[in-house]
Amino acid sequence: MDNYMEKLVTKKRTTVDTLITVGIVLGVIVLVLLVMSIQVLQQLGIGLLLAALIIYIGYRLISSRNLEYEYIVTNGDLDIDKIISRSKRKRIFSASCKEFDIVSPVKSNSFSQSVQEIKNRIDASGSIDSPDAYFITLNYNGEKTVVIFEPSERMLKSFKTYIPRKVFLADNSSAE
Repeated sequence: MDNYMEKLVTKKRTTVDTLITVGIVLGVIVLVLLVMSIQVLQQLGIGLLLAALIIYIGYRLISSRNLEYEYIVTNGDLDIDKIISRSKRKRIFSASCKEFDIVSPVKSNSFSQSVQEIKNRIDASGSIDSPDAYFITLNYNGEKTVVIFEPSERMLKSFKTYIPRKVFLADNSSAE
């Protein structure tokens, strides 16, 4: 019987996300006012059409900042999908847990300077500051990679059955 688990995590909005949203809104306002003030565009009857297009593009840019990550574990294989605006899905990671070097909480001594300096990084967590954030290191697509995610206790327990010496649990976890 297959061992199947899934979890959905919503990316928390940061100050940078808010600043980007404000920048997009201000840019849209300036562009719409600019388009509406050009008389040639109004006489050709495309001023309102261009303004509507600019507003639509602004809306799409802002809504594309709404991210979710879905973790799927099937018999020790971890797949991570990125979901943009609840409509577009893209697989960003897929590997067997047997390829993992370590699975450990981000808030642990294992998240050392050498791990933090790994350039190839996949952050699929709601927030790296979350108490539930874990990291994985592995050789992925020929490069040393760190993956940050927020697995459920059942997922951690599943990994521990396949790679018991490589999974380190948080002190408050009961997945032993």
